[in-house]
Amino acid sequence: MKNMAFYTFPIGRIGIAADDGGICGVFFSTEAPPEGFEQAETPTIKTAAGQLGEYFEGKRKEFDLPLHLGGTEFQAAVWRALMTIPAGETRSYKDIAIMVGNPGASRAVGMANNRNPVAIIVPCHRVIGQDGSLTGYAGGLAIKQYLLEHEKIWQPARTEKAHEQHKLF
Repeated sequence: MKNMAFYTFPIGRIGIAADDGGICGVFFSTEAPPEGFEQAETPTIKTAAGQLGEYFEGKRKEFDLPLHLGGTEFQAAVWRALMTIPAGETRSYKDIAIMVGNPGASRAVGMANNRNPVAIIVPCHRVIGQDGSLTGYAGGLAIKQYLLEHEKIWQPARTEKAHEQHKLF
């Protein structure tokens, strides 16, 4: 059985979903459970909501939850790599491609990020463009920026001139 419950956090309303294997979904701005989910708060969902609350209060940097992510072998490898990015740090899509052993797969890493079923818990928001710019996010760039600022790591992309000056030091 798949269950889902909704909670309000500083970034808005989030649906947290679980099945028998663990947390299987984090949904932004969902008005009702997706098809196949029943609205019910389970102990696993309640624990996840508590940990997300601690994250938003600045008391938690990592999550300790059973996850049931599904996905392809490549997606699972990308999601495991994302979970190694410490709070307060970012990686580029290329960095993640190298981590999963496929240096030319930056775009495929982006697609795997896009399909991450448990945003925030599997921190795909910590992946940015090679030039330091913010790139797509399921919850929107404003939420991605909020999460990165919450973790105090996001810096606006440097201009080319500033980037060149930075190389000199």
